[in-house]
Amino acid sequence: MGDWPSRAAYEQLKPPSAERHREQPKRTPLPPQLPRTDIHHEPDSTVCRCGCGRVRIGEDISEKLDYAPGVFTVERHIRGKWVCRNCETLVQAPVPAHVIDKGIPTTGLLASVLVSKYADHLPLYRQEQIFSRAGLAIPRSTLGAWVGVCGVQLQPLVDALRQEILQQRVLHADETPVQMLSPGKGKTHRAYLWAYTTSQFSKLRAVVYDFTGSRAGAHARAFLDGWHGKLVCDDYGGYKASFRQGIIEIGCAAHARRKFFELHANHSSQVAGHALPFFTALYEIERDAAELDADERYRLRQSRARPVCDALHEWLITQRKLVSGGSGIANALDYSLKRWEALTRYLDDRSVPIDNNWVENQIRPWAIGRANWLFAGSLRAGQRGAAITSLIRSAQLNGHDPHAYLKDILTRLPTHRANDIAALLPHRWQPKQANE
Repeated sequence: MGDWPSRAAYEQLKPPSAERHREQPKRTPLPPQLPRTDIHHEPDSTVCRCGCGRVRIGEDISEKLDYAPGVFTVERHIRGKWVCRNCETLVQAPVPAHVIDKGIPTTGLLASVLVSKYADHLPLYRQEQIFSRAGLAIPRSTLGAWVGVCGVQLQPLVDALRQEILQQRVLHADETPVQMLSPGKGKTHRAYLWAYTTSQFSKLRAVVYDFTGSRAGAHARAFLDGWHGKLVCDDYGGYKASFRQGIIEIGCAAHARRKFFELHANHSSQVAGHALPFFTALYEIERDAAELDADERYRLRQSRARPVCDALHEWLITQRKLVSGGSGIANALDYSLKRWEALTRYLDDRSVPIDNNWVENQIRPWAIGRANWLFAGSLRAGQRGAAITSLIRSAQLNGHDPHAYLKDILTRLPTHRANDIAALLPHRWQPKQANE
């Protein structure tokens, strides 16, 4: 055997001519002036199974585009080709698995696009402009395709997260309108984004968004199917059927207070102004209760909040007898009186909050986002966005940097076991150490 491998060994590297023609890349090469980082992938052992040492006869190089704010770099993945001088067996490290098969973006670039769009509210056309200033214009159609693939790949995590929050006995729910493009019409119509979160008193910090084509209550029933707990929500009628099916309603004191506050602020209603100190007292008690454990919170509510609630209830009944039906103040009084049992259930359940403000805070990112991207391109695009935002916002609730979280799970997903997907959820996620 000579010092160099025979022609037969080289031929192992060459696919048939028709196959070579099909596999030739059609994308434009990445600009040569971009900085490059070489990442070498070599076999674990260069000793052939016949006992001889293999020699390196060449390499394959694939390039992936990476991005740090304002700076593009290129990762050069170099896979050495090793052949045995004796038996001419060729080995090469496998192509690393990637969330976008044969795609050019690194998971770092994908995470940047997702976080910029769904956490920093930068539409893709603005990101296209930002990337162009950094030296490489990536068409928004390409960015949109990347977002779509990531949404599909991340959906199993969101499904697992939904199952986890449905194990909780107290949930919040709220919804907000989002304009969605109607297929083939060039116009938008009103779709809805629903948010479901665990309670602020729960150890599990998570939110799941559900994007639907309408505000029909059937969407809430479908999401909560099989769940029988306590739901903190406003008085939207779409939830009423769920209450008839065994879910317990928890009223929102903030909505009740808002009825009186708006009358007082906009119409100088003195009666409405007299209601506000009751709510102020209840919220001062809740600020103290938030720092206590569950048992102490219950005792505080019983000793301090219940007398205030009793006094407010008596005042509501008295005032309702003095005002005519159909007036603004009558409507405000009726709102609280008709929902009094739901509004005061928090007094007897230490795991229940006084209002629904927690979930309204989780809807705020969507309210800010829609002011920037204006509308969802389709129902599927809205659902993909809801999935990605669920993970980003849940990561933030658990104190994680969403870019670091998404980059890591997008790297792990292609080789992660499907039956252990819950390990990648934000409240369980542990970043890999540098030496792993």
